[in-house]
Amino acid sequence: MPGSAARNGAREATYDRQPRAGTGGPHRIAVVGGGPGGLYAAALLKRLDPTRDITVFERNAPDDTFGFGVVLSDETLGGIEHADPEVYAALQQDFVRWDDIDIVHRGTRQTSGGHGFAALGRHRLLRILHDRCRGLGVDLRFRTPAPHPDRLAAEYDLVVAADGVHSTTRDTYADVFRPHLTHHRCRYIWLAADFAFDAFRFEIAETEHGVMQLHGYPYAADASTVIVEMREEVWRAAGFDELDERESVERCGKIFTEALGGRPLRSNNSAWTTFRTVVTEHWSHGNVVLLGDAAHTAHFSIGSGTKLAVEDALALAACLAEQPSLERALTAYEEERKPVVASTQRAARASLEWFENLARYLGEPPRRFAFDLLTRSRRVTHDNLRLRDARFTESVEREFGCPPGTPPMFTPFRLRGLTLRNRVVVSPMDMYSAEDGVPGDFHLVHLGARALGGAGLVMTEMVCVSAEGRITPGCAGLYTGRQGEAWRRITDFVHERAPGTAIGVQLGHSGRKGSTKLMWEGMDEPLDDGNWPLVAASPLPYTPRSQIPRAIGRAQLTDLREQFTNAAVRAARAGFDLLELHCAHGYLLSGFLSPLTNRRTDAYGGPLANRLRFPLEVFDAVRAVWPAERPMTVRISATDWADGGTTAEDAVGIARAFAAHGADAIDVSTGQVVAEERPEFGRSYQTPFAERIRHEAGVPVIAVGAISSWDDVNSLILAGRTDLCALARPHLYDPHWTLHAAADQGYTGPGAAWPAPYRAGSRPPRTGRTDAPKPRLGLSG
Repeated sequence: MPGSAARNGAREATYDRQPRAGTGGPHRIAVVGGGPGGLYAAALLKRLDPTRDITVFERNAPDDTFGFGVVLSDETLGGIEHADPEVYAALQQDFVRWDDIDIVHRGTRQTSGGHGFAALGRHRLLRILHDRCRGLGVDLRFRTPAPHPDRLAAEYDLVVAADGVHSTTRDTYADVFRPHLTHHRCRYIWLAADFAFDAFRFEIAETEHGVMQLHGYPYAADASTVIVEMREEVWRAAGFDELDERESVERCGKIFTEALGGRPLRSNNSAWTTFRTVVTEHWSHGNVVLLGDAAHTAHFSIGSGTKLAVEDALALAACLAEQPSLERALTAYEEERKPVVASTQRAARASLEWFENLARYLGEPPRRFAFDLLTRSRRVTHDNLRLRDARFTESVEREFGCPPGTPPMFTPFRLRGLTLRNRVVVSPMDMYSAEDGVPGDFHLVHLGARALGGAGLVMTEMVCVSAEGRITPGCAGLYTGRQGEAWRRITDFVHERAPGTAIGVQLGHSGRKGSTKLMWEGMDEPLDDGNWPLVAASPLPYTPRSQIPRAIGRAQLTDLREQFTNAAVRAARAGFDLLELHCAHGYLLSGFLSPLTNRRTDAYGGPLANRLRFPLEVFDAVRAVWPAERPMTVRISATDWADGGTTAEDAVGIARAFAAHGADAIDVSTGQVVAEERPEFGRSYQTPFAERIRHEAGVPVIAVGAISSWDDVNSLILAGRTDLCALARPHLYDPHWTLHAAADQGYTGPGAAWPAPYRAGSRPPRTGRTDAPKPRLGLSG
């Protein structure tokens, strides 16, 4: 959702450059496509160099357009104002502005303010751009299909392909642009109503056929855009696949009659369609460059299609003016825009998937539901929403159960007989610094410092259940009494010097990923000498360079179970508060779960129920010897990020199975199962898997992966996407991350108590004054 730079935090891109007019570059320019992006690119390029010969080819008539209203953010408007004040002034005359978002669900309306929207009619936007192009001398050719891209490339110095999601130009050079198109699960239709909503409105209809949703916003004093969306199976069950345009419009009006106040909807050659996400690996080929939807798409629920196209045009014009050659200009354009677009597409996908899975959230309390919707893309956060609308945010916190002045991350959470004082977990991180499996002074300082740093739970690295189960010679273990005694030294320190912090142990076996060098000497590289034999579910090496493991026989399965139970007994004696079974990242137990690493034909291979058999046997054996009052969690890889591997649906089944056997929470990670994985990295990118497991399996979850700010933690907890957040690298950067998060938020309660020796440092140290006296009087001599 668009909003001002102040409301959105740091701006992702700025367009404050002021290139000089007449700076050379391409002279004859063809623009394919007369949408807002193509028209604005033509106007900017002509304005920067009036001698340019610019032609826009548009197959449709001037007033032919899909949709009704266009939403632009304050950042985009700022770029337009700087680059072309005349266009900006024309837009300003027609903009409708508002601040509120209404979420209507099960008879209640939640309103959040301070969001800052600006919209106008799409027809009006096109007329403004038509007039500007004509005034500058751009040749606009309507009802004129563009010549073949090869011909354009030969006849013009530059071809700007702004020909939309179905781009002929992109398809012509698909082998170079390498587009990836993803079809999604919902059908939607663009409609309009002849009245103005007083807010951006989301309304949920639970019908006999399934869940439907309305997205509505004003674009004129007397008109609103209305988008109706639902999953494909709901659309078919409701019979929309058999209705014509008029019948569909009437049916939508009846379903959402309350939102519309009984007023009718209207269409504009509207048709039900499915959204397609377009991602292109390359944006230019020779003198041909993609712009807007031809290069990328972002779901309409974050209002970014026209915004991205206009920002593309601004960046392209600036790069052409700044760079000494066309080749360098197009390279600079792509390098500048691709990261911004990728970030937007990640946010748009998160938003799209939230609406695809809307039925999952319907049972949430009303304010949490609204907060979840507002923060679905992860661009609006808890802290950001507090700045926009503190009263609404505080009402969500009260419903959640936050005491006054307590951020969500500092509320307690109970796992069996263990109550954690806050929701922050120091994630397991392999340190590769043990000797013969014995943790030493390094581990005492490493884990002790993070325990003093305020987290509710500090986890050890993966502690191996046997010497043969180590990843590297530097891995810690719990297969000897000496190791157990060394761990006791560490747990005693945590309990005595960091009261209120719990410490957990993660037990695991390396499986086929063992007998490798220390991480900084060559990650996953086999040892040069001193290797030990490996075992795994199936005799498959992790990489072509890896040792081939031996498939585990029935007798050895029994031995392995005993290794886990023996380690668990030592862990209990060592004083750990929680035990986590490591069934992720391609290690031994994970290797049984994934179909990519388990090719067995016996009772331990094949369907998921069989692949679960041995990990569950190990879990049951460990649970039997682990103290009843102490919790057990299980870390899983919720996807292998590889074709044919564990799916999100499988992950829910795995979580349900462990929960049924007594797991108190599921620690949801992903990947690292096969070397050929292709993970989709991004901010808190693994959280959607945790959220799905939490909702569908009904078990508490720990989210992990690229969660780096306390604002993210508060947002994820309050939205109900997770129960605990595990952070790794932030705690390497700052062992006192949790205490500093409390100080940043002005929180001094029991969820983040500073150790007595550190209390003097509970506020940031003062720095020298950097402010100068402000001028107050104007005196004339």
